[in-house]
Amino acid sequence: MIWQTARFAIDLGQPRIMGIVNATPDSFSDGGRHATTAAALRHGESLLAQGAHILDIGGESTRPGSPAVPLDEELARVLPVVREAMRLGVPVSVDTYKPEVMQQALDLGADIVNDIWALRQPGAAAVVARHPACGVCLMHMHRDPQTMQVAPMEGDCVPQVLSFLEHAAQHLRALGIEKARIVLDAGIGFGKSVEQNFALLARQRELLALGYPLLAGWSRKSSLGAVTGLEVAERLLPSVAAALLAVERGARVVRVHDVRETAQALSVWQAMRQQDDRDKHSDNNKENPA
Repeated sequence: MIWQTARFAIDLGQPRIMGIVNATPDSFSDGGRHATTAAALRHGESLLAQGAHILDIGGESTRPGSPAVPLDEELARVLPVVREAMRLGVPVSVDTYKPEVMQQALDLGADIVNDIWALRQPGAAAVVARHPACGVCLMHMHRDPQTMQVAPMEGDCVPQVLSFLEHAAQHLRALGIEKARIVLDAGIGFGKSVEQNFALLARQRELLALGYPLLAGWSRKSSLGAVTGLEVAERLLPSVAAALLAVERGARVVRVHDVRETAQALSVWQAMRQQDDRDKHSDNNKENPA
């Protein structure tokens, strides 16, 4: 399974780690510690050293209730970081819903557009469709960041999310965007209750029926705090556990803050998978001797 992006064909035969670089002063997770270009770039380099395969650069917080950031301000935050990150030799993703930010980041050579609005903002889909090869991640979000947790989804969210993502992907395909460029994200925490978020995890394999790779973003989310009683800064272990459970249920990309610990956990998971494969091969040879 390949995720085709502007400069890279990312092999999703094994899980990939997308490291989060928040070039924002009001991120829920890191409190603006990487708000300057230099600090954001240092953080990105650190994430790569810890085992990240992709860097996801964002200039607007999307935590529940967060205000929208003016276009000029987001451009000023994001573009200098993207420009420098392009030199690091890894896929660079831009976390934005604004078509103007997408266009200018792609003009700099960014590889992926990661959009919480699934390209529903006017002009966004056209920007991606005009680009010859950039990757795109389409996420489900109920309502918008300002209101999504005021009135979360109702009822069984899994078929609703599945239907939304199916139509979003079909829309892009109709614009001529190749299937290999598209990854889907169920949008954990974006307008869902705690129970609904865990339903999406438990039944994540149902989303695989759409035929696209899945990205899972559980890192430090409030649902993890709800079931553990831990504050944001204390959610390392729950975040790693959620990432592993998502990969076990078929996610090919995990978007995380804590790269080193996630990479270590995935190494154990992969070793176990390899042993399972060896055991199955051995059993097959015993059942079907030459």
